[in-house]
Amino acid sequence: MLNFTMLILLKVYGEKMKLLLTIIILLSFTVFPQEKIKLTLEESIKIGLEKSRRINISKMKLMKAEAKLSEVNTERLPSLNFSASYTRLSDIDPFSINTQFGNFSIIENIPNSFNLRLSLRQPLFTGFRLKSASEIAEYNLLAAEEELTQAEQDLMLDIKTAYWNLYKAIMLKKIVDENVEQIKVHLTDVENFLNEGLATNNDLLKVKVQLGEVQLRQIDVVNLIKLAMLNLNNLIELPLTTEIEIAEELPEQSATGGDDLENLKEKAWQNRPELKAMEYRVKAGETGIDVAQSGWYPQLFLNGNYYYANPNQRYFPPDDKFRDSWDVSVTLSFDIWNWNKTGHQTMQAEADFEQVKDNYKILKDAISLQVTQNYLNLIQIKEKLVVSKTSVEQAEENYRVASELYKEGLLLNSELLDVEVALLQIKTNYIQTVIDYEIAKAKLERAVGE
Repeated sequence: MLNFTMLILLKVYGEKMKLLLTIIILLSFTVFPQEKIKLTLEESIKIGLEKSRRINISKMKLMKAEAKLSEVNTERLPSLNFSASYTRLSDIDPFSINTQFGNFSIIENIPNSFNLRLSLRQPLFTGFRLKSASEIAEYNLLAAEEELTQAEQDLMLDIKTAYWNLYKAIMLKKIVDENVEQIKVHLTDVENFLNEGLATNNDLLKVKVQLGEVQLRQIDVVNLIKLAMLNLNNLIELPLTTEIEIAEELPEQSATGGDDLENLKEKAWQNRPELKAMEYRVKAGETGIDVAQSGWYPQLFLNGNYYYANPNQRYFPPDDKFRDSWDVSVTLSFDIWNWNKTGHQTMQAEADFEQVKDNYKILKDAISLQVTQNYLNLIQIKEKLVVSKTSVEQAEENYRVASELYKEGLLLNSELLDVEVALLQIKTNYIQTVIDYEIAKAKLERAVGE
């Protein structure tokens, strides 16, 4: 029903609605203009690290781990507690003694009872539970620090990948634009030859078809730039409408150098924050066994209390008056029998420890595999880079020669079209290989933990 109504409105007020839509679009660009910004790779990474919600989540986890360590350490310190109470008692007959000299009241009836107490408690020995709990909290804090580093490295890799993909899209557009201009020059030559009777209409149509295909590719590349820019904006937390201009110069490509695979694996085992974090988790799991075994030991506490009460029961006979008193005690508690609760808790902690150890080994193997894959991929791209660079030089020279031959009438129109298509494809492959090389380097650096 809504679609039918819209069709009627478009037919009746078609021109007016088109004008209105045009004005709205123009106003939207005026009121909400696209922001333009020129960024290097390092600037993109800096902005991303400062604004990223992913990084902020890891920072909050680190803050939580710091607070947890402080909380656990407070349990090892003396605690001070204040309490106050008021009690209304029922009326009773006062305690009195009848003698030959008369009736004497010994204890008065005091219906209102006020009690103020200040208590001090200091653990003296808890079977190493508090010490072990503090060590676990510290290991978890160190693991959270490494996990923050991991999140930063992951984000940096994502930003590098997005940045180079945007660079690739821009360079591809440049190549396609150059190819469009080349074909337009070719089209002009064919039209001139056609006017002179040296070319046929079929030759002209072939060039126009080729031009149309490249122009379609031109549209695709423009859309590719928009998508790559959206992805980069999203990663570095900029408005999606921001127009980013690449300020980075592509570094000179090198097909040699670098560490061997075994050295890279060693570096990864030493540097990867995930592995360091897992090492701290393993230590925390081992210390967790000590926490569980603390139940086998007695618990010893020092307690102290200061009272200010009305009536104060320490004084006899009690009277309706505030008086102070204090006490100090040492408390020892020990579970003689708890149905092997401590043993079961110890078994759970040992099982958790074994799981963490296995996870550490699995992660280490996964890192070795990741380093190996990225290393082999980089080697392959290095080899392709040499061949691709040479192919571009040869294709450009081939196009130059073929273009001259065609102008002299020594080369067929279809042959020149083949040369132009080959040049576009070879240049496209070269840009793809160059960007693949930069991304592969970034992935290997991330795999090594640098």
